[in-house]
Amino acid sequence: MSTLNWRKGCGRKLNVENIGEWSAFLKYLGAMVIILILVGLGYWLVIAPNAQAYEKGVSQEKILRNQFEEQQQEVAHLHAYRQQRVILQHRFGEMQKQLSKQNEMPGLLADISKIGISSGLTFELFAPQPEVAHDFYRALPIHLVVVGNYHQFAQFVGRIALMKRIVTLHDFEIRPYTTEAEPASLSPAQALSTNQSELLMMTLLVRIYWIQQNVSTEARVFTKKVLGEI
Repeated sequence: MSTLNWRKGCGRKLNVENIGEWSAFLKYLGAMVIILILVGLGYWLVIAPNAQAYEKGVSQEKILRNQFEEQQQEVAHLHAYRQQRVILQHRFGEMQKQLSKQNEMPGLLADISKIGISSGLTFELFAPQPEVAHDFYRALPIHLVVVGNYHQFAQFVGRIALMKRIVTLHDFEIRPYTTEAEPASLSPAQALSTNQSELLMMTLLVRIYWIQQNVSTEARVFTKKVLGEI
């Protein structure tokens, strides 16, 4: 019987003006449609924008958290960095003190010659080369050819290493000394030696360094480069 009533109700022309005459099923169906429309509009107008804002907020939170962790690590290493910077500044200052001054260069060349002679060596060549300019200092290469034995060579190199100024040695080459080549002016001890076949000839490059005058600004800039501030 209810089925017949439902079919009978459905066969009527539906009109909002006669809602009261609708069957209970149609009333429930209309109510459900209205509720679904309201829910859809609510999601579209309220929930969807808020969901997008929430997702954006979560993404921004991750970015800020990563930035905070990076800054926290930088702060944790800041103390160690400052200590390292102080150590580098101190070492760099000490290195600058070991650089010769321009007016000390002649005396430094004479000291190298005296060290060689006092070590028992004979100089066959002592040839300063053109200066090489660097950031705030200059390097003077000197080609040396000396005659002696291994012990005298070692003594010469050791004394050079103990000099208060920075002096570096490069390009060593040691070979037997032969009188067939143009002979050096041997020292008296070498000339009187009955075993001159033990004499050796050593060629090497010596570099001495001197700081340029009025270069405080350049030195400060170079220090900043070394410390990574530029």
